[in-house]
Amino acid sequence: MTVLALSIALYAAALLFVPAMRAPFLRDRFISVPLLAFFHLAGSALALAVGPFQLNTRLRNRFISVHRWMGRSYVVGVLLGGLAAFALATMAQTGLPAQVGFGLLAVLWLTSTAMAYRYIRARNQPAHRRWMTRSYALTFAAVMLRIYLPLSQAYGIPFEPAYQTIAWLCWVPNLIVAEWLILRQPALAVIAEPTHAGV
Repeated sequence: MTVLALSIALYAAALLFVPAMRAPFLRDRFISVPLLAFFHLAGSALALAVGPFQLNTRLRNRFISVHRWMGRSYVVGVLLGGLAAFALATMAQTGLPAQVGFGLLAVLWLTSTAMAYRYIRARNQPAHRRWMTRSYALTFAAVMLRIYLPLSQAYGIPFEPAYQTIAWLCWVPNLIVAEWLILRQPALAVIAEPTHAGV
């Protein structure tokens, strides 16, 4: 997971600074809505790269200060990438099915990350970890999208139905797997929110 995530994050970063690598539709986005395109790629790349290290229990326990700063970076990345993604979803290729799929992904990505942030501010670590698992499962949609698209082309599936399906397929199974992982964890007591919480 980490290798795939870092590979796609580096690819997204390259797209930001090497225009020749951009596909035609992405070039159009950088012409018509350059800020949205930039923030989506930059924010998503940051979240994608940081996420695996945040989920590593050993690193988290040994370097808690680094974990906190990387966590803040992750939230900023999702905020920038998610808001831009929601706006870009309205322009998604192949029409309404893809627009709704990517739009809902953006909403759930922002919501799950906000919930994770809310619970760590309340010092409820079990709930924070559950919501971070959901959040990163949605972040990982960027990787699955770039796996499914070439596969659909290799199997000769027409672009329009493939893209409409992948707009959902890149994140719904991820979220199902995340819920399965959460359910496999031992039951943990929920910590009540303190009146004055801080990190």
